[in-house]
Amino acid sequence: MALFVQKYGGTSVGSIERIQSVAQRIAQSVADGNQVVAVVSAMSGETNRLTAIGTEVSRQPIAREMDVLLASGEQVTTALLSMALGDHGIQARSYLGNQVKISTDSSHRRARIEHIDASNLLGEIERGIVPVVAGFQGVNSAGDITTLGRGGSDTTAVALAVALKADECQIFTDVHGVYTADPRLVENARLLETITFEEMLELASLGSKVLSQRSVEFAGKYATPIRVLSSFSSAFPGTLITTEEANMEKPIVSGIAYSRDEAKLTLLGVPDIPGVAAKILAPVGAENIEVDMIVQNVGADDTTDFTFTVKRDDYEHALLVLEKIRGQLGAREVQGDSKIVKVSVVGVGMRSHAGVASIMFSALAEESINIQMISTSEIKISIVIAEKYLELAVRAVHDAFDLSKEAVVEEKI
Repeated sequence: MALFVQKYGGTSVGSIERIQSVAQRIAQSVADGNQVVAVVSAMSGETNRLTAIGTEVSRQPIAREMDVLLASGEQVTTALLSMALGDHGIQARSYLGNQVKISTDSSHRRARIEHIDASNLLGEIERGIVPVVAGFQGVNSAGDITTLGRGGSDTTAVALAVALKADECQIFTDVHGVYTADPRLVENARLLETITFEEMLELASLGSKVLSQRSVEFAGKYATPIRVLSSFSSAFPGTLITTEEANMEKPIVSGIAYSRDEAKLTLLGVPDIPGVAAKILAPVGAENIEVDMIVQNVGADDTTDFTFTVKRDDYEHALLVLEKIRGQLGAREVQGDSKIVKVSVVGVGMRSHAGVASIMFSALAEESINIQMISTSEIKISIVIAEKYLELAVRAVHDAFDLSKEAVVEEKI
């Protein structure tokens, strides 16, 4: 008998019909001899609706009260799904985060899970009851409701799977699994059978929206397998996210991710002296602006051009910061560009294969796409290009690595 923690996102429970369909899927899993714990998000659009109400009532809502408000979305879904399961002859019981209990720190709107007391759920499971747990929420040491932030229901599901020592954490969503690229951009993108925690973590951090970064970190830390499945179709086996040792086939590149949420800033003609990078980035960091890629070029006249990227929403703010410090640093000019994107290739096979960068760069050159910035790690290469070339670049790189094929890509030097 296998124990599965099954998470259903907002689109999966977005209507009464969808909730009834989820109940039928869980009932079938139980009929197949499995034990199931369900974790649900609020119905699609509900969290945004509640956020809008909160900000309409108060221009600066109290974080504690916003958590109480936002947590009500999942409360509705747990009750509805438990009722629907009853109609299928399945004993089910709804649980809120404070009932489980999912203990978190006190960082309202972005709390982190510290401990889960799974004893109540284990007792219910042994009695043949399906616990339906509200995702996205927990309780702090003062007894206050907290919410986990973006992707919080994924994190709840993985954390419960770890606490319950589940055989698998199954994330049901509106896609069939993890693809080699966004199938909306690449028609021949291939559904991956398996991918490593490390690769999925990189893809999540680089723009892939299939899973939240925090949930993958949690699963990787405790080696708890995650399977991404479609809640709308049972015809696909989904994608298993597991350890590198379990994923013996290691293609050079497993997938391509992209991010439109990028902007680039450059400080031109900065005196090339020790500590100049810190003098530039310290004021930026003090404004809570997150910096991603950094390039520093030294010129022949003892000056340097310092370029870095930020999230697009932070672009105007970062420009103002640089204009303020330009004179203090003796820089010549500040330039910026908010019409850029980041494209990344990810694969554990890069560790043992040379020439990955040259394949990627050659594919882009053939399409006359200029690379503005480059960043690498052991298993990924990221580039910055003009936004207008995004779709062309993703397709070209996907084809260059033959990612539509099932076979392991051979080494190319």
